[in-house]
Amino acid sequence: MDDVQIDDVDRSILHQLQLNARQTDTEIAEKVDVTSTTVRNRLDKLEDGGVIRGYHPEINYEQAGYPLHVMFVCTVNPNKLETMAEQILDVRGVVTTRDLLGGERNVHIEVVADTVREIEEIRNELADLGLTINSSEIISETQVQSWDHFYPRPAPDARQDDDTDDGSVTDQG
Repeated sequence: MDDVQIDDVDRSILHQLQLNARQTDTEIAEKVDVTSTTVRNRLDKLEDGGVIRGYHPEINYEQAGYPLHVMFVCTVNPNKLETMAEQILDVRGVVTTRDLLGGERNVHIEVVADTVREIEEIRNELADLGLTINSSEIISETQVQSWDHFYPRPAPDARQDDDTDDGSVTDQG
């Protein structure tokens, strides 16, 4: 996969998706001030390049009938992290796995369940995979916000003395 070059139009599109991924190409185009065809082409490029990996709903698990939302903090051999992720995600009730840099406590796993017994079964299945479970915490609420750094970057400050060549061209006439 080649590195995808991201420009301000791409950043604006990403920002709009974070605000509301259900917007149509036309709605995004109006806010970004480009055509809907440009939005579709850019989205295809960002998806094909792996920048956009999917579109997922933000679910309130309690409202959906799964009142227990638990974070397991685990340790696994760092050499096995990559192969372990798929096995972890195959465990019924696992919704997210995060690999962390570092030795100990290097995997966080979010699970949802209806009963404490189901949580115990998930815990046992994770242990059977070879994970050492260091702790488990009940998640009461998760807040998510869009990362506003995808919004177009401000123009460089003309008063700033910067000797680096950023490759941009300015009209000096």
